[in-house]
This record gives sequence, C-alpha cells and structure tokens, in this order.
Amino acid sequence: MDAIAAQSPRLFALADFRRLWTVGTILFMVRWLEMLAVSLVTWQATGSAFMVTMLGMLRVLPMGLFGAAMGALADRVEARSALLLIVVASLATSLALALLAAAGMLEVWHLAVASFVNGLAWAADNPVRRLMIGQVVGTTLLGRAMSFDVGSNNASRMLGPLASGVIFAAVGAEGSFALSCLLYLIALQAALALRYRSGIAAAGESFATRLAAGFGAVRADRRLQGTLCVTIIFNIWGWPFTSLIPVVAAEHLRLGPEAIGLLAAMDGVGAFAGALAMAAWAQPARFARCYLGGATICFLAITAFGLAPHPLLAGAALLLTGAGQAAFAVMQATLVYLAAPPELRGRVLGILSLCIGLGPIGFIHIGMLADAVGASMACVATGLEGLLVLALTRRLWRNIV
Repeated sequence: MDAIAAQSPRLFALADFRRLWTVGTILFMVRWLEMLAVSLVTWQATGSAFMVTMLGMLRVLPMGLFGAAMGALADRVEARSALLLIVVASLATSLALALLAAAGMLEVWHLAVASFVNGLAWAADNPVRRLMIGQVVGTTLLGRAMSFDVGSNNASRMLGPLASGVIFAAVGAEGSFALSCLLYLIALQAALALRYRSGIAAAGESFATRLAAGFGAVRADRRLQGTLCVTIIFNIWGWPFTSLIPVVAAEHLRLGPEAIGLLAAMDGVGAFAGALAMAAWAQPARFARCYLGGATICFLAITAFGLAPHPLLAGAALLLTGAGQAAFAVMQATLVYLAAPPELRGRVLGILSLCIGLGPIGFIHIGMLADAVGASMACVATGLEGLLVLALTRRLWRNIV
C-alpha cells in the first residue's frame, strides 16, 4: 500500500482516501454545528457558564475513559465495520435530539447524554478512521493527508458555527440537529462505499497484553513521550476555552445568535488557513517545531481573546487561536503515527486519544473559573497558565525538536 501511495502525487486520486476524508469532514462539521447549538440551548436554559463547559467536557470525557482501550481493541475489529457503527450511532443521536427539540421536550440532560455518545465516536476517530487513512495513503503521503484531514476539520469550524447560528436564530435548535441528520446520511453513504478492509488480528494476545504493549512503546520512545506531553498540556489549558466562546460573545460582547456564530467561525477561518499552510509548506524536519509553535501561539491568542474589548479584536484573536490549533493538530497525529512502531500504531493512537481525553480536567477548571471571575478572565487565566506549564515541562518535550 505504501508503494502504491508513493507513486501517486495526488491524494484525492485515491478513492478510499476521498471517502475517509468525506466521512471525517462531515463528522467534524456536525461536531462544530452541534457544539454551538448545545452551548446556546444550555446557556439559555441555565445561565451558567459552568454548565456550558460541562456539556463541552462530556464530548471529550470518553477519550479519557476509553481512548486507550479503543486503541487496544482496534485491530480486533474490522475497521470499516467500526466506522459504520460510529456513523450510525451519531446519526441516531442527532435524530433523537431533532425530534425532542421539534416536540418542545428537549432538556439539558438530553444534551448531556448525546454529548457523551458523540464523544465515544470522537474517541474512536484516531484508532479507527485516521489509522485507516495511514494505511490507505502510506507514510510518504501521510503528512499531506493529515493536513487535508485537519484542514477539513478547520473548514467545518468556519461553516458549522456560522450555519448553526443562522439556523438557530431562524427556526431553533431542531433545525441544527435536523441538518446534522442530513449530513450524517452523506457520511454513511461514503462509509458504505469504502473498499479498504483491515482484517482482524488473530486471537492470542489478551486485551491487557495489547494495552500494555501500547504503553510500552510510549515508554521506550522519548519522541512519543514528548509529543503526548504537549498533547496533554494543550488539551487541559488550550482546547477547553472553545466552550466559552459563545458565553464570552453573549455575556461580554453582547452579541446575538447570528453574530455569535460568525465570531465562533473566525476560529475556524484561522484554522483552515493554518492547515492549508501546513499542507503546502511544512516539511518533515519542521513538523515538531510547527507542533510546539502552534501550541504556543494558541495560548497567547487565548489570552488576547479574553482581553479583547471589541468583537473585531476578539475575532482577530480567534483567527490566531485557529492557526495555532491547526499547526498543533496536523502534527499531533502525524508525529505519533510516524514515531510509533508500525504494528502498534493503532494502540499508540488510542493512547493519543487517552491523552486528549484528559481535557475534562481543563473543562472543569475553566468552568469553575468562569463562574468565579467571568468567562473572559477565565480565558485569560488559562492562556497564561498554559504558557507557564509548557515552559516548565521543556525537559519532557525538547526531545521531539
């Protein structure tokens, strides 16, 4: 498969890459579309920034609980079948929310359950779909493939919140969830068309043995340790601020749903541009610097966002957070995939999901700060804390540079 991919300079000439990219793009799109709708419904129902962040936290929690386990089990399940299950479960969840909202019966606890279920699908993305991308395109084209994959994620961060804000203002939450269902049907068609089959590993190793082998690979490689260290820092102090964007926009900047969607989309605009830049210019020798530089830029921009007194300045700060997140996200999965032993990649990518899944610590932290000092100052505090922790842990991540 590597040899075939190496002969093709055009990623989108590979039909299965196009299908996997389509599935990922739609999963990303719905994630961001629904995240804004869930935040707005929760804020309107409770008036609590802490509750808004808790709903965001529930989307990340399954990574911490089950990420490593999913990586250990990934080679015991046929990958296409697992991907189909992810799409069908996500479709069923959005359909339930759309029907509840249309009937006027939607409650915050419904959103909490749905967020957790969607988080399970997110936790499976690295050890299932992204591992399939690596197998389909080969290591030669992996950097470009991940750049386009993350680029579509970031494009969805433009379109998802913007569409959700407009639809929410026009017809309410049921419109956002109904659009999610339509998009999932397209993803289901693409997943059904996949020709790639991963096969299933022969029985022999126990679950505990497979899990231990993944952690053993991390312990044996300082590059993996450093990469995962930065992932943990970013997901505790960087990523959770996104749950507060609607709150800062409504509470501090006094914006309505449409304007909130537009402001939230600025993060996606910057991220999309950043991902395109990574695809065009990032060379393997610069991967680690892009990774660390992206995290640093993001922490600085989060601080600026919290301090911004005007929507235009807040939007400019979000453009920078998006660019930083793009550099970080493109290189995160790429560095882990390249450093992991080929036979253990699924398990190590599962551990990556576990590290991402430590983000709930950050959601709880920023949620408590938001209720105590306000959403804007909570963003300032977490941005500065992230920079400090990154500086203090230099001896752990310097090996990847």
